[in-house]
Amino acid sequence: MIGRLRGILAEVGEEDALIDVGGVGYVVRCGSRTLSHMPPLGEEVLVHVETQTAEQTGTRLYGFLTREERRAFVLLQTVQGVGPKAALAVLDVLAPADLAQAVAHDDRALVGRAQGVGPKLAQRIVSELKDKPIADGPFLAARPDAPPAAFRPTAAGEAVSALMGLGVAEVVARRAVEQAEARLGDGAEVAALIKAGLQELDR
Repeated sequence: MIGRLRGILAEVGEEDALIDVGGVGYVVRCGSRTLSHMPPLGEEVLVHVETQTAEQTGTRLYGFLTREERRAFVLLQTVQGVGPKAALAVLDVLAPADLAQAVAHDDRALVGRAQGVGPKLAQRIVSELKDKPIADGPFLAARPDAPPAAFRPTAAGEAVSALMGLGVAEVVARRAVEQAEARLGDGAEVAALIKAGLQELDR
């Protein structure tokens, strides 16, 4: 079983990446969040891999940039009704730490933002992942009288959503905003990131 790959990033598609390891190309399925954080083509990349074999699809490699993401991916699939596709969708909208917070605060609405995850499945996820080690660090359940934590999207996240609203693919939008953020620096406002992101797309 393959647990990790280090090689040259040869191609990036909408759902997977091709990594050249010693002349052998490995197709690794990834979520859009992972793909958007890949290095430029031709550079070295390290991905943590979860190998899964199914009768209908054969063996597939699922790649993540951190061990924590891979662990969350595996834990999500212990929930009835959550397969690889749904697990990747959840991790596309929630990093492991954010997922842990959502579970701790019983925030099924936040989990339900993932594509293909309905209210019932979201409820099952937050219920069955209670007390599970989703992310490193203490994530204590909220007191009964404590208000649920509000989800506050980052400026970059809002800019990505805005570009997607203009018809830009999510992976492309994330890359453009990341390049814009690197150019403008931390603390850039949403409007500035959108404008700079559009400029990146025109290049």
